[in-house]
Amino acid sequence: MGYELVIFDNDGVLVDSEPLANSILSAYLTEIGHPTTYEESLRDYMGAAVHRVHDLVFERTGQRLPEEFDHTLQERISAGFARELKPVPGVTEVLAELSAQGVPYCLASSGTHERIRVGHRSAGLGEWFEEEWIFSAEDVGRGKPAPDLFLHAADMMGVAPARCVVVEDSPLGVEAARAAGMDVLAYTSMSPAAALPGANAYFGEMKELSALLGLGV
Repeated sequence: MGYELVIFDNDGVLVDSEPLANSILSAYLTEIGHPTTYEESLRDYMGAAVHRVHDLVFERTGQRLPEEFDHTLQERISAGFARELKPVPGVTEVLAELSAQGVPYCLASSGTHERIRVGHRSAGLGEWFEEEWIFSAEDVGRGKPAPDLFLHAADMMGVAPARCVVVEDSPLGVEAARAAGMDVLAYTSMSPAAALPGANAYFGEMKELSALLGLGV
């Protein structure tokens, strides 16, 4: 294959967490006086780090979210993950193929390290990712759509950005990958291709990803 590193987004690509997390987020924002629908949460926050929630709420209302917001949100999401989180169908087969062929891969997520690990334990993905293959927006300060997280992941894995490919499912993630100078394969399970401009290719089922990555060729 032509790439030296595959960088996976986490939420919506490895774990089927976006519907659950955005339902919890929209309900919590509404509860504390910032009415938000599930659809609005997907539109504004899918693929983003939590600081974007703070920024947009302040920009729109002039109000700061409560000090306990991040902690409470994480507690609610962790509880939801423990109850019902599943891996994205077909993703373990892709990870197995990458491992079998010795293709390096890693994860770069807007979520916190705690959220990533809780999700992986719940979804049974812990065995596929060493700690040093997991990168969070916590590590760089600025989440997607800034390119910092993907550039950090490539640097830590020792691969030039131009030799990396990112697997993403959110508009913010695709934008960040392109800004990092990386190719990006867009998974359209949550957002249509038209909402993910700039990707090199699009796929609707995880079983299609192996061919796009050149596995088995």
